[in-house]
Amino acid sequence: MPSVFLRYVNKLIKIEPHEIPAAAMSFLFVLILMGAYYVLRPVRDAMSSDWSDAELSWLWTLNFFISAGAVLAYGYIVSRIELRKLVPGVYFFFAASFLLFFAATHWFDNTALIDKSFYVWVSFFAMFHISVFWSFMSDIYSRSQSRRLFGVFGAGASIGAVAGPFLPVLLGEILGVYNLLLVAALMLLLIIPLIFYLDRTRMAGATERKSDSPSGSTQSIGGDFFAGFTDFLGHRFLLAIGLFILLYTIMSTFVYFELKNVMVDYDRATRAQYWGMMDLVVNSLAIATALFATGRLATKLGLTVTLALVPAIMVLGWTAVAIAPGLAIMVALQIIRRAGNYAITRPGREMLFTGVERETRFKTKPVIDIVVYRGGDVLASWTYTGLAQGIGLGLSAIAIVAAAIALLWTLVAVFLGNHHEKTNNCLEATSRTQPET
Repeated sequence: MPSVFLRYVNKLIKIEPHEIPAAAMSFLFVLILMGAYYVLRPVRDAMSSDWSDAELSWLWTLNFFISAGAVLAYGYIVSRIELRKLVPGVYFFFAASFLLFFAATHWFDNTALIDKSFYVWVSFFAMFHISVFWSFMSDIYSRSQSRRLFGVFGAGASIGAVAGPFLPVLLGEILGVYNLLLVAALMLLLIIPLIFYLDRTRMAGATERKSDSPSGSTQSIGGDFFAGFTDFLGHRFLLAIGLFILLYTIMSTFVYFELKNVMVDYDRATRAQYWGMMDLVVNSLAIATALFATGRLATKLGLTVTLALVPAIMVLGWTAVAIAPGLAIMVALQIIRRAGNYAITRPGREMLFTGVERETRFKTKPVIDIVVYRGGDVLASWTYTGLAQGIGLGLSAIAIVAAAIALLWTLVAVFLGNHHEKTNNCLEATSRTQPET
């Protein structure tokens, strides 16, 4: 019976028997991690309707500079702390920060400044927590494993994103908005034992990934603290990944601002419920796709199709909005964009980092995932504010601009996929010609 079960699992999600323990812990890791974030996300988004577009754009600008400084500090820490201590230390730090925010809401009567600080901090956490997770995964699993398993982990992220919003949706009014911070902090602490387990499986050779150095994770990566920035600016492939994320961010921001403005007449608790319900719909749709389709898509059609699929759909979606603007189409576009990102685009672009050095995975990747992403937020938010309030463009005109950006996004995806496939083919050809030792 166990043998039959393993064959059935392998047929459904392409996982080998020896990979199951580590893959299960990785799945649980990202499930709890995303659950914690999605407890916090509706709380953060509910606050945004209290502020004007300009105020929100200033907050996003502040977040960009904080993110850039934090990534520099992270690069310094990465250079000096053992990898096996680095990853759990990151999540312990964030858990402590949310406990501090919870305490601050009880120390001060006027929470306006605390709310804005919390909004900026959660926006930084939104990028950082998942970037560190995927850096860790790309350090554990090989290229071939990533094609089969990263979609499964994407499904775990979506399941966590579905489970997380249940608390603010069902219990937001009972628990109170700020008490949700305690729940999120506890969830972050729960993943620390899973990280130690995964590090032990890697050191025991339970996965195919070969460490970049003999010391594995028992020593720091070393190097300069600013190496992530110089590495990013010095490589065309990494710059292309940055451009890919930048264009995705612009798509996200345009839709986010429209939805934010629609909810201005609702109270904060109601907004939190609406944002939570939207998260439930998006992530529910993403689960089946990530679990059963992403691995097959990447292994059979290749990474080029995997990366370009959602951008191509966005070109069609924005074109439809330009022709027939309306709330229903905008909601559908938001669902497709986010569900497609969780299930297909995000796992696809994380596969790109399995072929780079460890220093790039832990130093350069946060620069791309956080600094470039938040820089895109700043650019997109002020661009949207200028188009909508400065020039006075309507939804149809903004949709035409967005369709052109989505087309460029598709072309960048094709370049990245082709580059990765060529590199992978060259490595496979080299390994076949090398004599056995």
